[in-house]
Amino acid sequence: MTHEFKDIVKAHLKAKKDGLKTVLATVVALDGSSYRKPGVRMLIVENNKTIGAVSGGCVEKDILRQSQSVFKNGAPKMMTYDGRYRLGCEGVLYILLEELKPKNEFFEAFENCLKTRQEFVIQSNYIKEEGVVKGTGSSVSIGGYTYTLSNKTETKDVLLQFSQSMPPCFKLMIFGAEHDAVKLCQLASFNGWEVTVVSGPLESKTIENFPGAKAFYSASPDDLELNSIDSETAIVLMSHNFANDLKYLLELKETKPVYIGMLGPSYRREKILSQFLEYCPEVDEQFLELIHGPAGLNIGAETPQEIAISILSEILSVVRSQTPMMLKEKTGGIHT
Repeated sequence: MTHEFKDIVKAHLKAKKDGLKTVLATVVALDGSSYRKPGVRMLIVENNKTIGAVSGGCVEKDILRQSQSVFKNGAPKMMTYDGRYRLGCEGVLYILLEELKPKNEFFEAFENCLKTRQEFVIQSNYIKEEGVVKGTGSSVSIGGYTYTLSNKTETKDVLLQFSQSMPPCFKLMIFGAEHDAVKLCQLASFNGWEVTVVSGPLESKTIENFPGAKAFYSASPDDLELNSIDSETAIVLMSHNFANDLKYLLELKETKPVYIGMLGPSYRREKILSQFLEYCPEVDEQFLELIHGPAGLNIGAETPQEIAISILSEILSVVRSQTPMMLKEKTGGIHT
């Protein structure tokens, strides 16, 4: 969700520079089931360009149409969308539309928030009725300060509130610079993840070789800066060099990512872990539990692209605490 909101803010700034207004659409509540859940957002630019989506594509046309009155008068409004007869999802969406026009202080705080990997909170006041109602609108809380996103007005009426905590953007750190690392970088970036690539000091690669990468470092393992690794970070060791992967693992032993994947067969993993434990016999057991090797899910992957899909799928299953299975075999709702 965080990367989607980041893209919306970026698109708004571009539109503002071009002299165009924007409207933010937020799904704040849902009765029944739908393609996506409350908290999804999209941006509508005054030239009818849209960024993001809140459904599989059907709701967006109505949002575009209803946003025109918000462009005209600037007042936040509520709309509902009954998908029971149109989407087949048997749900009613409640969508808040508001002109996005935060003050400059917000953009400075938001940029710093992303850079320092802080959590922030988006809160929206709404009602489950269509139309313009005083007090509806959204704000963002960052580091103890609250920034209003729209022409939200004060009201004495008690409105419903939708609050959403937004963690730092999910980050993938790839230790390795071979062809398969390029494919993993591309797919992870496409998924909205911030990708950092770390190569050895003798590699001739640069960030230009890794489309979608946010950062690239060419350094020996003991020169790495690892303070930015947090619970929203996944790591994949894929240097194709046993000694380097072992050195990387040794440097990572005090970090707390959500996932560490190691490329290669099981016997290679056992050999690395055996030598790792010789160097670090007192390592925290929780760190060892983070290690997944061979990295990826058993989906029959053969090509670098397929292996990348396998690895990303495993990371998602770990992050979301899900046991991989075919959806046709799952009982109950897809997202439960």
